[in-house]
Amino acid sequence: MKLLSTLLLAVMLTSSVLAADAPLRHVVHFKFKADADQTQIQKVVEEFAALKGKIKEVSSVEYGTNVSPEGLDNGFTHCWIVTFKDAKDRDAYLVHPDHKAFVALLKPVLEAAFVVDFFAKQ
Repeated sequence: MKLLSTLLLAVMLTSSVLAADAPLRHVVHFKFKADADQTQIQKVVEEFAALKGKIKEVSSVEYGTNVSPEGLDNGFTHCWIVTFKDAKDRDAYLVHPDHKAFVALLKPVLEAAFVVDFFAKQ
């Protein structure tokens, strides 16, 4: 039993170390207000994509609109995956003035956001 406990602890510690070395994915979903027009939404898309060039901590940005036939999106139409080297870079991004300016642009047309962060594993 002691050996099993020791092995379990070793696996947990190894997983923690690997997570710290793995890239951090910041997954953001947007549901826009019913009265948000396409011009406003397109401006949000352009400005979110532009953050990669404005904030050095951003490793990559991928995005698109929902095309799932399952009908489980709950009105969330746009998805973004922002990759960071680590949590420190993500934290710097969150308080960066360009990110804050983007959020100010987004708020008037946003009904809801759903955000999940995780360390990528393969």
